Amino acid sequence: MNRPSAVVERLRAALGERVDLSADARGAARADKSGHAASGTPLAVVNARTIEDVQITLRIASETGTPVVTRGAGTGLAGGANAGEGEIALSVRGMDRILEVRPDDLLAVVEPGIINADLNAALAGHGLWWAPDPASRAISTVGGNIATGAGGLLCAKYGVVRDAVLGVDLVLADGRLLHLGHRTVKGVTGLDLTSLVIGSEGTLGVIVGATLKLRRLVPGDVCTIAATFPDVRAAAVASAAVTASGVQPAIMELMDAASLAAVHALLTLEPPTPGAAQLTIQTDGPAAAAEADAIAGVLRGAGGTVAVSHDREEGERLLAIRRSMHPAMERLGTALIEDVSVPRSALPAMFDEIARVEREHGVVIPTVAHAGDGNLHPNFIFDAEPDEFGVVEAPAHVWAAADDLFRAALRLGGTLTGEHGVGVLKRRWLADELGEDQWELQRRITRAFDPQGILNPGKVFGA
Repeated sequence: MNRPSAVVERLRAALGERVDLSADARGAARADKSGHAASGTPLAVVNARTIEDVQITLRIASETGTPVVTRGAGTGLAGGANAGEGEIALSVRGMDRILEVRPDDLLAVVEPGIINADLNAALAGHGLWWAPDPASRAISTVGGNIATGAGGLLCAKYGVVRDAVLGVDLVLADGRLLHLGHRTVKGVTGLDLTSLVIGSEGTLGVIVGATLKLRRLVPGDVCTIAATFPDVRAAAVASAAVTASGVQPAIMELMDAASLAAVHALLTLEPPTPGAAQLTIQTDGPAAAAEADAIAGVLRGAGGTVAVSHDREEGERLLAIRRSMHPAMERLGTALIEDVSVPRSALPAMFDEIARVEREHGVVIPTVAHAGDGNLHPNFIFDAEPDEFGVVEAPAHVWAAADDLFRAALRLGGTLTGEHGVGVLKRRWLADELGEDQWELQRRITRAFDPQGILNPGKVFGA
């Protein structure tokens, strides 16, 4: 490896002012929204504006053996885009153009730095939308959504990122540009490398473009159902009953008592009934009203107190309660925001496990769930002192509780992460879920793309 100063000199000579050496920029690149921070600070932050900027950066990195960590908006929750000592932080946030929209073919070609919500605002004028709907849609980038395999509130009906990407443009570690995937509805030529890149968390290459599969805006009404239950287990049983009924809501979100109370306090709403949990469900399309009535009947039969709204604005106000979860947690203390998934029928059992972990480890774990697909977000709340950059690391007792919760999810037939990714925070449990043979095979695949191991080293598979 060349001297760090020589690497920086080469970057500055090739890219000029796009190389940011300020302490603030390098410090910010250490962390994401997970609260975890990399050790040390990166050599430089490269603010790429073009594919050529990315290629130049990776050629210099490859020639000098310098690690590169790709970043977008820094909204990740697994520490997957944190850049540390001796590394180049490569930001593609500035690559934010919509290059093409083809309504006839239901596709768009975009750069990775565009914000999810901004993309959909632009597509609305064409009568189109991109379905992935993470709660962070107002601040997260499409490239980051792809890199982590993001999901969101609409997954059960409209799918996750993996279902909405036709192709990606990928720069390899040595600077070569690949065009993966296709622009057609069908395409099975060779191995599906596009799907391999989705969710790869920057370990296979740098995403510099994406061909997205769009949908036409959904016609008809939107109906929103708010149902409260005496406790979270009852709400989870009710959500499983909705799934079993065969009616497919667009959104089905569950908030336990602690999370619901925190959000009501944040939004200065009337406090909820102590211990009460809430399901917020939305139906859409021409059959929205009939589906809402059917779901309301299921919820009442499960013991819920149910209100149905046919007003879109009122529906958005109800969903704003769910979308306010993260800022509400910040008011309670520092939150380790986790992301396990279980089979939908196992949601009640998983909430039982969360209650057990709270009791046995003496921690508070406010939890929300995408109940329509079994994806839970337990939030471990704690107090700790921040470092010089304001980053707070979770203490050992919190990680012990998280370990217990992760293993409970696996016992129930679930997975460590439904949409946030592995990053740094979950790499120690990866082999437990995959098994040694698959874990090793996946490591070997990353080396086929990146023989030197310079792309996001230490993430997902460890050092």
